Amino acid sequence: MNDETTLLVTVTGRDRPGISARLLSTLSVFPVTISDLEQVVLAGRLVLGAVLEVDERVAPGVSRQRVFDEVRNALDKTSIDLDMEVDYALGDARNRVSYSASAARLHVTVLADPLRPGALGAITSCVARAGANIDRIERLSSYPVTSVEMEISGAAGDPARLAQLRAELAMEAATQGVDVAVQPSGLHRRAKHLIVMDVDSTLIQGEVIELLAAHAGCEEEVARVTEQAMRGELDFEESLRRRVALLKGLDADAIAEVCDEIQLTPGARTLIRTLKRLGYECGIVSGGFTQITDVLVERLGLDYSAANTLEVVDGRLTGGLVGPIVDRKGKAVTLERFAREAGVPLEQTVAVGDGANDLDMLQTAGLGVAFNAKPVVRQQADTSVNVPYLDTIAFILGITREEIEAADLHAHAEPASTGGTSL
Repeated sequence: MNDETTLLVTVTGRDRPGISARLLSTLSVFPVTISDLEQVVLAGRLVLGAVLEVDERVAPGVSRQRVFDEVRNALDKTSIDLDMEVDYALGDARNRVSYSASAARLHVTVLADPLRPGALGAITSCVARAGANIDRIERLSSYPVTSVEMEISGAAGDPARLAQLRAELAMEAATQGVDVAVQPSGLHRRAKHLIVMDVDSTLIQGEVIELLAAHAGCEEEVARVTEQAMRGELDFEESLRRRVALLKGLDADAIAEVCDEIQLTPGARTLIRTLKRLGYECGIVSGGFTQITDVLVERLGLDYSAANTLEVVDGRLTGGLVGPIVDRKGKAVTLERFAREAGVPLEQTVAVGDGANDLDMLQTAGLGVAFNAKPVVRQQADTSVNVPYLDTIAFILGITREEIEAADLHAHAEPASTGGTSL
């Protein structure tokens, strides 16, 4: 047994209280150390794996073969008592993953509704083709979508392989109709502290200017210009001024009526509530109007906001704007300003948006998420989400549905859900 210096013990069976304690207590009388340990429970079935090494400081010169044989005999008896199954495999401690290797890992999050075996199989095949290995898979949610997170090694340290993996996963995700997010592992992934969201068609459903246009009787004209701007076919400032000009003469009371008509995107309240409990600061930046975003800030408890301001004279819209324009570049500059005010490095920020005018902001943030976005945005963002629930972004950040619901229960708040979308 020259190279067989470790013993992998794998125990499976029906989960119930005390199983792990009993198994580890059995091991406690032997001169062994635990160099790796993992336990998961899936559909009521426990899987416990432990890698054991002989502790020669306690028993110098002892035969590893003899110790491992005694361990097997003891665990065999315990497993019979517990009605569990146990397997063993000898290995080499030199194959243990080092800290430096583990630091170069990736988290791959897959979201779908529903998540089918073929789709997940296609994604895992991409990982294998890139020469990477899946070390762990964990379910993050089963509602409102199914999401799983894979921790993989062997690709993050090589820029070319990482780029290949990202490209292949993006293409396969589009083919399979699932969403895939790829992020480096490490402390910085858990250190995100500021999220900044676009408003129209991201935090809320639809476009505010189109709701105003419906009151002004020019909805079709405004919608055509909006679509051109979101596809990146028109300069944003030009398109904005053209649309606002169509609102000239509209009674300012229509703004309050539009505020009452706004519907939040499903999951918006849940996402904001959850992230604020985790210490995030939450902001919005909009090519829309402060007359709307100020209401959102008050009702959702947001920390930062920036938007354009409609000019109102004698109770009516003039068709003009007041102050500098928040456009594509302005959104990125605003994200940087929010980060400075919050004392948060840019790599610890998250930006969420759907249109071409969000691209600079998404690329400036530590993590840019394209939410039900136009193709040009999906192609350039760090990751994309194409399900209609904003709280799925929490899963990309490694937060599970169970953690969200437990926090809501603890706070005696309304149950976490994707319902209740009115503002």
